[in-house]
Amino acid sequence: MSKLMITAGFLLFFLACGGNEEASKLFEIQLEGKKKNIQQGQEIGIAIKNKKNLDIQKVTYFMDGEELPVNNGKISLISQKLGNKVIKASILFEEQTVEIEKKIRLLSANAPEVYTYEIVNTYPHDPSAYTQGLEFANDLLYESTGQRGKSTLRKVKYETGEVLQKIDLDKTVFGEGLTLLNNKLFLLTWQSGLGYVYNPNTLEKIQNFSYGESREGWGLCNDGKQLYKSDGTEKIWFLDPESMQEVGHIETVTNKSIFNKANELEYVDGKIYANVYQKESMMIIDATSGAIEGVINFGGLKSKVNRGEEWDDVNSVLNGVAYHPERETFFVTGKNWDKLFEVKIMKKQ
Repeated sequence: MSKLMITAGFLLFFLACGGNEEASKLFEIQLEGKKKNIQQGQEIGIAIKNKKNLDIQKVTYFMDGEELPVNNGKISLISQKLGNKVIKASILFEEQTVEIEKKIRLLSANAPEVYTYEIVNTYPHDPSAYTQGLEFANDLLYESTGQRGKSTLRKVKYETGEVLQKIDLDKTVFGEGLTLLNNKLFLLTWQSGLGYVYNPNTLEKIQNFSYGESREGWGLCNDGKQLYKSDGTEKIWFLDPESMQEVGHIETVTNKSIFNKANELEYVDGKIYANVYQKESMMIIDATSGAIEGVINFGGLKSKVNRGEEWDDVNSVLNGVAYHPERETFFVTGKNWDKLFEVKIMKKQ
């Protein structure tokens, strides 16, 4: 029996027993500079490390199920969605094919632009409201508030701060973000693994729904077709508004890293405006790719708020964003803030 036949037989047994895990002991995907963080569209050298000096006939690279063309030993990484990715290599050698993988992070090609704001109007706001979600419908403001034993869902006349209607959530849950779609009001809870659906006219509960892979309930918004849900990780989940099943997600990234602080959400013209958890800032996220295209600095806004009995220096932070489509302005407030601010957002000069 020839040495080649013995080697081939050994490899067949070796790979059959161990699969792709064992294939990684034969081959490894190597990226130029050993990079793990790669920007969208960046061209980077790629090669296969042949650990056993085997006879390789062909290598094909894939990402997101699409083949990656190789030109002069380099690939260009482009994907509709950014974040954690896997490059796969299909390797044909000695009449066998194996597949190996390499994890990378695909980041935005551009740094976020810096935005600022201009206050258009200031309105009264209930300082006892630990604001978690805001949304306009027919010039009426819907608001959800948090904290166990104090969580509420309410309708508010924004011009005066008057609470027109309010219901208390179960004392065991911590209320979070909300959104209105298809004449249904969707509301999240934080760590209970449950969300609720209400009639927006009567605030009568229609149904409960359970979370899927998402860890917790944080912020919620919609694009007129589907819901977007943040959960305290880098992921913003897509939810089908009929089944309430998670049907995909994006991951929020800058040009340097993956970011995991998206809290309350609002969707406007293909962008998700997201409060940054416990920060006086807001992100502008591309709803398709997850790229953080802008950061709004709301520094100084908190200093205009009067600190009442329920004020907490740590937790009474900016939270709550609603877009008024007719006025083309944003309304923002915070947890236990006594003011609701109507603002215009603009690039910083």
